[in-house]
Amino acid sequence: MKSPLGQHPSSADLLAWYDRSGRRLAWRGPTDPYRIWVSEVMLQQTTVAAVGPRYARFLARFPDVAALAAADWSELAEEWAGLGYYARARNLHAAARAIVAAGGFPPDSAGWRALPGIGPYTASAIGAIALNEPLVPLDGNVERVVSRLFAIETPLPQAKPELGRLADGFTAQPEMRDRPGDFAQALFDLGATICTPRSPACAICPWREGCRAAARGMAAELPRKSPKAARKPLHGVHFALVDAMGRILLERRPESGLLGGMLGLPGTPWRDSPWTDAEALAHAPRPELPWQARPGEAQHGFTHRDLTMRVMRAEVPALPDGTPLDQAARSLPSAMRKLLPLL
Repeated sequence: MKSPLGQHPSSADLLAWYDRSGRRLAWRGPTDPYRIWVSEVMLQQTTVAAVGPRYARFLARFPDVAALAAADWSELAEEWAGLGYYARARNLHAAARAIVAAGGFPPDSAGWRALPGIGPYTASAIGAIALNEPLVPLDGNVERVVSRLFAIETPLPQAKPELGRLADGFTAQPEMRDRPGDFAQALFDLGATICTPRSPACAICPWREGCRAAARGMAAELPRKSPKAARKPLHGVHFALVDAMGRILLERRPESGLLGGMLGLPGTPWRDSPWTDAEALAHAPRPELPWQARPGEAQHGFTHRDLTMRVMRAEVPALPDGTPLDQAARSLPSAMRKLLPLL
């Protein structure tokens, strides 16, 4: 169905394309709120390819919200290791316990929005996909599609309110209201597979006739983005205390801050300026040992900070409470894993 430029294209056309070409993903199918919620949290700042196998493993370990709520934080932290953005896992755990305490899942997206870690996007995604509410979740894919459909040149993030209003315009169409979950996922797929950030495949897009940016030959230029602020540096020194059996001393990091509650090597706080060895040794787990600075540095990028870490190493005959290095490599978050090759 051809849509005039500047009007909302037909949701029926998008749904017909989705029925033919939609991605087959592990979390699609039965609209269980728990499965949808877990998948949406995992997919924040993480690729579909990375989430696929980890999602199946997570559900095998925590098959329902009761199992997740009953788990110790250490179990969840171990399972989340390597997925990054660890505050997501802490909020997931807290929300699971709130759901169980309340006697069940919230009945609508507004109730979900009140839970820890559930922002407007996640609440809308759960509302549309699991609860059949006529909502359009606004993630990066949907922002890109809408900005091109209507040739919105205001840069992100300033354009978000306008894009949200335009996306909500689809809710007036009866086909969307009949299948809001499929419509949301169709938008995700359109942005992920056709209306891609670079070299969009406009020739095979089901909405190409109604797309202003395509008509103007500027689809690849949108959405515009404001310049990002420079990332600030962080520096830390960590201590690798190992024994003759190949075990290493790990500790759980403070609850708040970056990598809060995750396992890590003992070390200094992370700060803006580099640490001297003398300064760092004041934070060593056993300062009397002959700590030796190891060559090299490990680099890790957080959302707004660039972390540089050094390692100092010491050896003792035995660490009864140590962790085998192969197990540490599985249990540590990715930032801490980058320290192990320096040993």
